Amino acid sequence: MGKKIIVAGGGHGGIAAAAILAEHGFDITVYEKNKREDMGYDWTDIFDRKGLLACGMEMPPEDKYRLKNDMTFFSPSRNKKLKQHVPEDQLEIQMERKDIYNHIIAHAEKCGVKFVYETEILAPVMLGGRVAGIKTKDETIYADLVIDSAGISSPIRKNLPDALGIQKEPDKYDTFYVYRAFYNKTAPVEDDKYRVYLLFDNKQQICWVADDEEYTDVLIGRFTPLTDEEVEDTLGKLRELNDDLGTERLRGGQYVTIPVRQPLGLLVADGYAAIGDSAFMTVPIIGSGIANSLKAARLLADAVLDDRDELFSADTLWKYQRDFYKKLGAGLAPIAIIKLMVARFSPKDLDYFFDNEILNSDDMTIGADTNSIMCFIEKLMNLNSLKLKVKGVMSDFVLSRKVLGMNTRIAAVMAITKAMPVRYDRKRVLSWVEGYNKCFKID
Repeated sequence: MGKKIIVAGGGHGGIAAAAILAEHGFDITVYEKNKREDMGYDWTDIFDRKGLLACGMEMPPEDKYRLKNDMTFFSPSRNKKLKQHVPEDQLEIQMERKDIYNHIIAHAEKCGVKFVYETEILAPVMLGGRVAGIKTKDETIYADLVIDSAGISSPIRKNLPDALGIQKEPDKYDTFYVYRAFYNKTAPVEDDKYRVYLLFDNKQQICWVADDEEYTDVLIGRFTPLTDEEVEDTLGKLRELNDDLGTERLRGGQYVTIPVRQPLGLLVADGYAAIGDSAFMTVPIIGSGIANSLKAARLLADAVLDDRDELFSADTLWKYQRDFYKKLGAGLAPIAIIKLMVARFSPKDLDYFFDNEILNSDDMTIGADTNSIMCFIEKLMNLNSLKLKVKGVMSDFVLSRKVLGMNTRIAAVMAITKAMPVRYDRKRVLSWVEGYNKCFKID
């Protein structure tokens, strides 16, 4: 024991994996570009509490979180709405992101993890085909294993050699550009406290307006970058529909990018493992990724601990890839197909689904909980259910083709995830990754 591990970037999953490994005697350091007090956006996050339990953390104090409200989804025309009814055992918790970081970092420090802040990572250090450390603005730091937890724009992943076969950049429709802020609350809200507007203002964007005791939470997101002018215009139109949305911004106001796509096809290489947003582990439709990152932290730590010779090669880390896809990735990848199809829907298409009751409240009741996701996929792929849904849209031939095409692609991606090589063989793995990535190429 005593091998040196670097966590590149302070993502939730990387820190959680570091805590588990530090408890087992590894010399492990997290390098993060931000100051400690700047860790975490100035907003709240929603995630499955089971993520904390999976990696051995206690629940935070009860005054630091609350249960999420069910969401109400409005059609583009706003003539129809559907409200979630999430079962109590699947309800996610809502916390301030800074409180999440405080909780996770305190746990990691207690386990023996070291943190180095205000350190900008530039690229990986390569020795032949092996990742052997990180390059920062000030020095080169070597390690036996680098855990890439540096986010959607990770400088480690983006600068890996092409020969490793790890995708460097997300594709079109893989990134969601988001504005999030909290405004003064100007009226009480009795019902529909969490309002989600699909293809709002007849544009390829999603907005929410969520009621809280002290403020009104607003999100505007789409697949192309936002400008200040576009945000102000959208806020004005949202205020016309929501009396509780004031004009005084109390906090937030950040523009951020979130991965909304399938998990990375290849998570590991010699001396390297990706986790969290670096590996695109969010739920593709809702963008929630904290719980998946925490659950993946346990799987990665288990693979490292099982490597008795401490080689940390692609071969020994392959267990992490296999376990992740078995427990999480196999459910996330089909959701990415649905997201790709929805991203190409026109407002008229989506209104058709609402108006003809092809979508119902049960269809919208999907959270970040793994069981919730798999139940949704199984229901969608059920043959009798599919026939009924397609029958409902057959009067629109073009839309029917989109739906049938989506189910064909879902079946294909489910088949290929099951066909992942059991053991690491470079040629077979790269061939599998190529086939997996092709499932998500839609013209």
